[in-house]
Amino acid sequence: MALHIIEEANRCLHCKKPLCQQGCPIHTPIPVITQMFKENKLLEAGEVLFTNNPLSVVCSIVCNHENQCEGHCVLGHKGNPIHFSSIENFISDSYLDRMKISVVERKGIKAAVIGSGPAGMAVAIILAKNGYDVTIFESKDKIGGMLQYGIPDFRLSKRILKRYKKRMQEMGIQIRPNTTIGGALDIGNLKQDGYASIFIGTGVWRPKTLGIHGESFANVHFGIDYLANPGVYNLGEKVAVIGMGNVAMDVARTALRNGATKVTLYARGKRVAASSHEFQYTQLEGADFVFGKQITEITEKGPVFKTSIFDENDKVTGYEDELEQVEADTTIIAVSQGPKNKLLLTTEGLQATDKGLVLTDENMMSTVPGIFAAGDVVHGSDTVVHAVEEAKRAANAMMAYMDSHVK
Repeated sequence: MALHIIEEANRCLHCKKPLCQQGCPIHTPIPVITQMFKENKLLEAGEVLFTNNPLSVVCSIVCNHENQCEGHCVLGHKGNPIHFSSIENFISDSYLDRMKISVVERKGIKAAVIGSGPAGMAVAIILAKNGYDVTIFESKDKIGGMLQYGIPDFRLSKRILKRYKKRMQEMGIQIRPNTTIGGALDIGNLKQDGYASIFIGTGVWRPKTLGIHGESFANVHFGIDYLANPGVYNLGEKVAVIGMGNVAMDVARTALRNGATKVTLYARGKRVAASSHEFQYTQLEGADFVFGKQITEITEKGPVFKTSIFDENDKVTGYEDELEQVEADTTIIAVSQGPKNKLLLTTEGLQATDKGLVLTDENMMSTVPGIFAAGDVVHGSDTVVHAVEEAKRAANAMMAYMDSHVK
């Protein structure tokens, strides 16, 4: 590992206009980090990474590097791009446990963070590092949101989240688990108890349904529900997965690890929505892929499809009349997720888009002054690094708001 990343660092051209940095949604200063690493400044490099991206360890593992930093590396045009993700992972993973938690003078200003997914974690860390008293309200028993309950352990070790929790608590961040804001407590209670600003990072946890017959049958499940605790499901040997996004790939690989012998993913078009490396991993692990199939219903035997009709541009123009019954012990629907609406229903003035996502301005503030939001709950399911990038903007706006409104 060490020899590999040293060789990768030595290949860096230190471009004057680093396209790799431009390709990163959070603009990680890749040439600077690479040079510091070559100069054996491991902790200094880690500090730069963590300051720029508090979830650097996570992003080094789960980011779509092939379309971001590494996909923009000039060396990739005619050969192999520098695998900065490996360098970043080595540095940030080492730094997380060795990071010095500086004692910051507390401002005596309280901020609430609703949800401990990537956006919530990033906001909490930034606010705590700047002297604010942060409390995270998490509806589940562990922090991490989709990192904890939506990404399989073989892709992202949950030990990383335990390490993050320890460091966050050392920063003074308080975590209140099993507490749903919009249930027994609402945002009004938080304001009443003196929280000067509130951040919403509740993600998208409501599975998107297909609106077809059979979705309530016992042999049908939703992908995001399955990934939260796969051990409690008895899928049988044959599993049909509807969808070909990253969640569908995680579902397929998890099912194969939990006793399924034949897993097939279906899409109505000819395109794979997941990243190419997740698609390739899923192929390598033995899943099958069937394109051009539109699901029409689900029976106790499995899903029923119509065959798609394509034009010369591979666009679906219609479907053949004949129905095809596929036999499967279990059908898992993994076609997307939307937000839950508890906060919207219990918070006066909090407005949403037509998709139920929290409406925000350019500073990530909602339609209620002092309430901010970022991540999937604002734009729908997206990558971790995009959530962190937005969270940084939200945290800066929250600090400006609190400093100007608290006397």
